[in-house]
Amino acid sequence: MHRRDRRHDRSARRRTALALSAALLAAAPLLTACGGEAHPGAAAVVGGERIDVAGLQAEVKAARDAQSRSPQSAQLIAATGDLGRQKLNGMIFDRILGEVAADLGVTASRAELQQTRAAFVRENGGEEGLRAVLLQQQGVAPSQVDDVVRRNVLMTKIIEKLGITETPEGQKKLQDLFAEASAALDIDVNPRYGAWDDARVQLDTGADTTPWLLKVTQDGAAAGAEQLPG
Repeated sequence: MHRRDRRHDRSARRRTALALSAALLAAAPLLTACGGEAHPGAAAVVGGERIDVAGLQAEVKAARDAQSRSPQSAQLIAATGDLGRQKLNGMIFDRILGEVAADLGVTASRAELQQTRAAFVRENGGEEGLRAVLLQQQGVAPSQVDDVVRRNVLMTKIIEKLGITETPEGQKKLQDLFAEASAALDIDVNPRYGAWDDARVQLDTGADTTPWLLKVTQDGAAAGAEQLPG
């Protein structure tokens, strides 16, 4: 394979992984503090580990603070008005992703993280460009960029290891894998936030939303390029 072809393949895999993680951030009402009886102070419990409301609120605050410093603060905040749910969705998914990666023996080395971030920086006109894109399109604060990079590296390596293709069969294979891992973690979300749907691998608030993996099947990897760098 020629070097140019290899670069194209790596870029395509990166866009696919980005599309998968980007589609997690579906619209829903902004989260508020919870007071569930079973797990007071917890937004969710995943595999016996708590996601505290305080930690969730800190994620949201970091993003909102970054948005407020932008000249386009009003537009940014309006565009990510459902940021709380998006953050909780992502925090739960990252735990599922970690479980799948561990089961497959997939890790993200420091060198891989650095290389992927460097690629994102180049593709977005520099570090400031990368931060601006993520803040504008997903409400990702500068301190949270590394989380996006890690998610992408792990997703890309999982896709490569399993030979996942951008076909209905490939998407079903990935959907089933994550749904199984999700169910095994016995995810319990405080009712004020909705309920976690293992089959759809997403937080369900009763709205008619498209499952994130199915959305990638329908939209293709190009959707990731529109929502995230890569």
